[in-house]
Amino acid sequence: MASRICDSVLVTGSNRGIGLELVRQLVDSPTPPVQIFAGCRDPNGQRSQVRNHANTIQKSLTYTTSPTSIAEASKLVETKLKGKGLNLIINNAGVNIPGSLAETGKQEMVDVYTTNVVGPMLIAKDFHPLLCKAAAQFPHQTSMSCSRSAIINVSTLLSSITTCPENFSVSPMYPYRVSKAALNMLTRCLAEDLKKDGILVMSLHPGWVQTEMGGPKAPLTTAESISGMMKVITSLTEKDTGTLLDWEGKNIPW
Repeated sequence: MASRICDSVLVTGSNRGIGLELVRQLVDSPTPPVQIFAGCRDPNGQRSQVRNHANTIQKSLTYTTSPTSIAEASKLVETKLKGKGLNLIINNAGVNIPGSLAETGKQEMVDVYTTNVVGPMLIAKDFHPLLCKAAAQFPHQTSMSCSRSAIINVSTLLSSITTCPENFSVSPMYPYRVSKAALNMLTRCLAEDLKKDGILVMSLHPGWVQTEMGGPKAPLTTAESISGMMKVITSLTEKDTGTLLDWEGKNIPW
């Protein structure tokens, strides 16, 4: 029998696309997590299918940029865990406002940065005690893994400063690129800061996926992307903390 990826997981932005497929594949895995918390802005809306998964908490986190919403969600999750810690957070919620330099103003930059960087930072901060509790439940285990305690920030190839000259002309996307580059730095900072707590932190690129954000011309379906991501997630160890990998486990340069 396949080993369980973890006992408990929180997935943000799970109302559609990559987040929804993450929840679906977690639920349908041979040994699914005992608790799957699905963060969803509008769990009862017409565009959301996450409510169809009986094993999920349908409304654990509604706004990833709202300190109040995040604090309330952490308390709800803590109650549902009944004294146990939270093993894994997948910060998937994100937005993209495509824009050239001429099309990008202050508000576009601030809005995208708030969702893509500030949101994951606030979630890591508020859920830190539950992640620490999960890590502490393995007192004789010094190695890091997602089954113990981890944060995965969903990033993108377009965040790479090194590879920017190779793809900038095709996808300028100033707000998205800059915010995801900042998310990578948040990943590195958290990886260093939380290492002492036994918490693994890394960034993961799902590929160019056929979603509302990725568009119909993308080469990957959500099922293909998440299938690869699940394999990467289950194989992560302490050597991967603070890195940026793609859905096939390949390293992406910062």
